[in-house]
Amino acid sequence: MRALRQHSWNGPEDLRLVDVDPPTPGPDEILVRVAAAGVNFADVMQTYGTYGGGPCPPYLAGFEAAGEVVDGPAAGTTVVGTGCGAFAEYMTMQADAAAPVPAGWTGEQALGLVLNWATALAALRTLGRLAPAETVLVHAAAGGVGQAAVRLARHYGATVLGIASPAKHAAVRAAGADDVLDPSADLAAEVRRRTAGRGADLVLESVGGPAFAASLAAARRITGRVVVLGEAAGEAAVTNRRLVFDDQVQVMGLHIGVLARAEPELYAGLLDELRALVDAGVYPPGRPTVYDLADGPRALADLRDRLTVGKLALRP
Repeated sequence: MRALRQHSWNGPEDLRLVDVDPPTPGPDEILVRVAAAGVNFADVMQTYGTYGGGPCPPYLAGFEAAGEVVDGPAAGTTVVGTGCGAFAEYMTMQADAAAPVPAGWTGEQALGLVLNWATALAALRTLGRLAPAETVLVHAAAGGVGQAAVRLARHYGATVLGIASPAKHAAVRAAGADDVLDPSADLAAEVRRRTAGRGADLVLESVGGPAFAASLAAARRITGRVVVLGEAAGEAAVTNRRLVFDDQVQVMGLHIGVLARAEPELYAGLLDELRALVDAGVYPPGRPTVYDLADGPRALADLRDRLTVGKLALRP
């Protein structure tokens, strides 16, 4: 089968198309013929060796895909899920972690269900405890998680402030944001100006680096929550002194894979809620930007260089 293999930690430019044997499913696994693989910023981080617990090169890249089950329970059905080596024609998944693709949807349209949308919902509801009429600040609001978070927050009655580069403002507004801020702005000052000085009730922080301090400063004192779900711009630290004397906010970390393993019933509840949102039309079929598998290095580089909007996919 064709697959993309990463040969170093020098970035996506060292991702190569290779011919390898299809994987053999182990106990409690299924073999999936990949219809489409999701591209995530974690894939970019893995190519540089900066993703916590990520694989060591050489490795078959990718970890999210949708396709037909060809071996294992529910053979013949179409599922979406995660597993190693998704940037390939075939991959294996844990049988109990694969979710059925919504009726009438293609595999491409379902990409993001178990990652982007589950992450956004967990950040907003499970950890963020979003209440109607609160204000939510969403970093990287034009990305896969960002657009899902904007749409969900608006559905649950929040005022939504997105952050995106000017060229992506229209996409963020189309997802339902009430206003869009430029990443170069003084975020804390702009958020407080738009909230009568209170700050955001909930901040979805996926950027890190210098933006992390701005996120803390933009959150409402005492009751404000900051859910940290990424570090696209690099590592950032918060000290106990800062939380006591400068930014008295609640900070929580989120990794949807860890949540799924540590709290499987909670994760199952998220997927149940997402299925209800699909049925209600709140969560529409995805429309990813699709690249050919051979163009995977370009897809990851485009994502790294902030040239993309929304979900990206590779088609074997």
